[in-house]
Amino acid sequence: MADPFIVSLRAMDADRIAEWAPGNEIDYRDSRIQAGESVEVATAKAHESFEKFFPGGAALPTHRIFDILADAGTDGGAGPVVVGYLWIGPQDDADPAAWWVWDVEIFEQHRRRGHARAALLLGEDVARSLGAISLGLNVFGFNSGAKELYESLGYAPTAIQMKKPL
Repeated sequence: MADPFIVSLRAMDADRIAEWAPGNEIDYRDSRIQAGESVEVATAKAHESFEKFFPGGAALPTHRIFDILADAGTDGGAGPVVVGYLWIGPQDDADPAAWWVWDVEIFEQHRRRGHARAALLLGEDVARSLGAISLGLNVFGFNSGAKELYESLGYAPTAIQMKKPL
């Protein structure tokens, strides 16, 4: 059962994005490796993705990157604390109404409290207010907890890739 809390989103400023993006690229590369890609392929694809979405180190203007905040009641401290991040934006330029959850993460010590669910619902509101009519995402096959969360929020598979090691 989730702790009582209030979750909010705070837009990351340019300095915070510049600090966050390199680590996020590494995390994305590592997830691709865990999903079965070679280090070389995962590194190249992650770098290509970040060059596309963070040209010159700045996020595309249509993308929204947020710190996820939870009230102090979840940690006993004073004021809201950053418990993770959410990155949303159009999936591609061809259909600006089709948005995508590019990444959402709750830091390990804050998981299993409902923060991701609350943040994703807030992200839906943001996307809708900016003209989105759909919100998609990718979940790596090894991430069963995230898959369960997304399904409980109404996301349904649009394709399933499978692989068997030989």
